[in-house]
Parts: sequence; structure tokens; C-alpha cells
Amino acid sequence: MKAFLNRKTPYFFIAPALTLLLLFSLLPIFLAIFMSFTDMDLLGLADYSNISFIGFENYVNLFKDPQFLQALGNTAFYVIIGVPLVIVCSLGIALLINFSDARIFRFFRLIFYAPSITNVVAVSVVWLYLYNPSFGLLNYILSFFDLGPVPWLQDPTMAKISLIILALWRAIGVNMLIFLAALQGIPKEYYEAAAIDGANKWNRLINITIPSLRFATFFVMITTLIAWLQFFEEPFIMTQGGPVGSTTSAALFIYQNGFQLNKFGYASAGSIVLFIIIITITIIQFKFQQRHDDNAI
Repeated sequence: MKAFLNRKTPYFFIAPALTLLLLFSLLPIFLAIFMSFTDMDLLGLADYSNISFIGFENYVNLFKDPQFLQALGNTAFYVIIGVPLVIVCSLGIALLINFSDARIFRFFRLIFYAPSITNVVAVSVVWLYLYNPSFGLLNYILSFFDLGPVPWLQDPTMAKISLIILALWRAIGVNMLIFLAALQGIPKEYYEAAAIDGANKWNRLINITIPSLRFATFFVMITTLIAWLQFFEEPFIMTQGGPVGSTTSAALFIYQNGFQLNKFGYASAGSIVLFIIIITITIIQFKFQQRHDDNAI
């Protein structure tokens, strides 16, 4: 009996986590896959007899839908612009805070981290006033330089850039802390030995600091990439996908079709497509990192 308990005890410890994973992650995925092959709508929720199996019709219609294709294009724009900016800005701020001797930089940790723990709705309301074309603070500042007002949320391209600026401001804090933790884990002996050999600060940064951060950079890249592929809160609150769908992300498109238009089957198909994109890009990133590590060895 004791030997049996010793073998089974680890399973009892992980059972709660596995149960939650099954109920709130794996089961919803399988339900979404099933729903994506049906024409499920609000009537189908009330009476299952109203649900019909339609095969791949939702997927075919998705890739014929110009709004979905536009949403994918918008999401690609967010990812291509936003992810590198988050990584570069977070790393740059972490380097300044870590290597600076000024005490004020310690306080900057709180300043940069605060936006990431602030309610996104409250933040968005404030930024709506900042972006206001008539009396917003940003255009007021531009007027001192004799520059005309910028249509921050009214122009299709500018609206996407404005949302990226807001999301960047919110995302820097957490990633900055990750880089700070990695920086403080680099042995000081490396820098002391490099200094003895005559390496300046730039050489130490390029040859010691940046290579030592490859695992932290990879983690930040993966988590940031997944977050931006699921970009939702900012366009939902700030623009509702406008103007003319120019800020609608794939996640917002899924929400609008599922919870506003009640096309649950169609929205489920969109969520599965987005899920496949995320999984594919993540696997590619892991393969690329593994190959890079093998070459480094």
C-alpha cells in the first residue's frame, strides 16, 4: 500500500491543475472545433435541434470574407510593428535601469511597470482624451511647434499606429522586469574580466550582455508575439474596429461575429484559424531557437 501511494502521490498533486486545464482550456478548444463545423447561432443555444452540420462551409466563407482578410492584415501590421518595438524598448529601458548608478532609475521601475497593472478601460479613457483631435493634449503640444492636428483615431493608418503606441506603453513594464531579472543574473566576473582585457562598455554590451540575454529575449519574443496575435482590448475599447474596419484585429472580428452578430459557428471557425496561426508561428520560433542554440554549441 505504501509503495502504491508513493507512486501515485505525484498524480494527486497535479490532478487539480490538470482538471482546470481540461475544463477551461482543452474542453473549450474541442467545443470550438465542433462548433466551427456547424451553423450554430443564438437559436441553436436555446434548442440544439436548430444546429446543422455544414462541414467546411464556415472556413470557405472566412477566406472569402473581405472583413476577415482585412482583420488578418491588421493583425499582421500590429505584430510586425508592435513586437520589435516592445522588445527593443523593454530591453533598452532595462539596460538603462540596470547599469545606471542614479537612484532615480530605481523609481523608474515603478513608473514603467505601473501601466501594465492599470485597468485597460481606465487607461483607454485617458488616452481617448489624449488622442482627441479637437482638444487632446497631443495635438495641443503639436500646436506649439506650428504643426496641424493629427487625426490619431480618424485616419485608418494613423489609428493602427495610435493603438500600437498605447499597447506598447502598456506592455513595456512586464517585459522590462523580465529583462532586468536576466541582466542581474549575469555574473559580474564576465564584465570584470572584459574590463581587464580592455573592452569598453559597447564591446561588453555586444559580446557579453546581449548574448547572455538570448533565453530571456526568446521568452519575451514568444509571449509578446502571442499577445499581439490576440490583440483585442485596445481596438475594442478605443475604436470598435473603425474607421472602416482599419483597426479590427482577428480577435475583435471573432468577438463581433460571435457575440454581436450571434454567428457562433462562424466565429468558432475564425478562432480555430487564429489558433492554428499562433501554434504554427510558435513552433517555427521554437525550431529556429533550437537550431540557433545547436549552432552556438
